[in-house]
Amino acid sequence: MKLDKQEIYKALETVTSPGEGKSLMESKAVQNVVTFGQEVIVDVLISNPTLQAKKKVEVEIMKAIHKNVHQKADVKVNVKVSAPKKPAQNLIKGKKIEGIQNIIAVASGKGGVGKSTITANLAITLAKMGFKVGVLDADVYGPSMPIMFDVVGERPLSVTVDGRSKMKPVENYGVKLLSLGFFTQPNQAVIWRGPMASKALNQMIFDADWGELDFMLLDLPPGTGDIHLSIVQSLPITGAVIVSTPQNIALADAKKGIAMFGQKNIQVPVLGLIENMSYFTPEELPENKYYIFGKDGAKNLAEDMNTAFLGEIPLVQSIREAGDVGHPVALQTNTPSEDAFTDITKNMITQLVQRNKDLPPTEVVKITTMAGCSAIKN
Repeated sequence: MKLDKQEIYKALETVTSPGEGKSLMESKAVQNVVTFGQEVIVDVLISNPTLQAKKKVEVEIMKAIHKNVHQKADVKVNVKVSAPKKPAQNLIKGKKIEGIQNIIAVASGKGGVGKSTITANLAITLAKMGFKVGVLDADVYGPSMPIMFDVVGERPLSVTVDGRSKMKPVENYGVKLLSLGFFTQPNQAVIWRGPMASKALNQMIFDADWGELDFMLLDLPPGTGDIHLSIVQSLPITGAVIVSTPQNIALADAKKGIAMFGQKNIQVPVLGLIENMSYFTPEELPENKYYIFGKDGAKNLAEDMNTAFLGEIPLVQSIREAGDVGHPVALQTNTPSEDAFTDITKNMITQLVQRNKDLPPTEVVKITTMAGCSAIKN
């Protein structure tokens, strides 16, 4: 028996190249195919250096050939990784994801202000309002969404879409979710350089079957680093929401976050600021408000930066406890916390509607690296 090369090439069209969003044939990853009777040797060149990516490609190629060509074929796969000769440009390809209407980045200049908690509760509130919602946990070094959505032990399934293998996001509480936390052990530290982190994000964005979404929320890491640049480079973000606590040190970093999105060559509209941990009200003194971190800090910053103030979330023990056990407080009904998140979500939608009415769609950003400096161009 002799295997038909054309059938093998056709089978390889059903295998997705890691991080490319295209088949192995479309991305020209297949370097060579050699057949000797029942034996077939496939040489593949991919750009993702991780062992997981190499193994996945090897397994998917073997499955495709056994299923579409011959089930007893002796398949050998040689996977090589392409090494760029110069610093990577456009680490993530910028393009629109079909079926996703609005992409909202939730950011903070400083860590520890509750950005992930806000993201999770915004997503659930939107879902309760009847919207189709997804969350991409882009905090690759500290993914927390699996804990907050009570899906720590879950793993995304592989589904075939238009003949290609894609990840199916994990779903809970009516929200679709992808996170690097699904692919690492709870006690495993992610020690990656920027390009590797960007490649991982690339796969979760473009190698996933998100389906139809009214909103995709991006839970960004703190600061203004590689991941942020990769995200604005990869996706046409509709708008950004900045989370801060009231104290000056947090507001100074939040101001930098607003400035980043507002740069001339990025121009992602900031929909507004959310102030978390605004005040503390003891359960036994429900009428009292103690402004532990200061008063009206984010509200005043919003006025100074000419952006909307979306609302404030009090410092409440139940919000922290709910997130820790994977049952975000927005799932509750008739509570002050639920009311606060509902008001903030409505304000965000109002700003979004106005933004879509007044401004054209956001363009992705092209980033090139030269002599250690980043030049950002449209």
